[in-house]
Amino acid sequence: MKITVDFDVCASTGGCMQIAPEVFEVRSDGYLYVLQEEPPEELRQKVEEAADMCPTAAITVEG
Repeated sequence: MKITVDFDVCASTGGCMQIAPEVFEVRSDGYLYVLQEEPPEELRQKVEEAADMCPTAAITVEG
């Protein structure tokens, strides 16, 4: 699976980081960072939940 984030609409609310901290991180600069653009399959459920919970629908999961 591959994760993409539309940073033009990302609000950096941190919800994704709370659900999947192995993959997403909002740093002290206020920006979201993707720690693993192609996370392992065992993180799929967390990643898909994070994408579903994103208030701006900025996260896309492919594959």
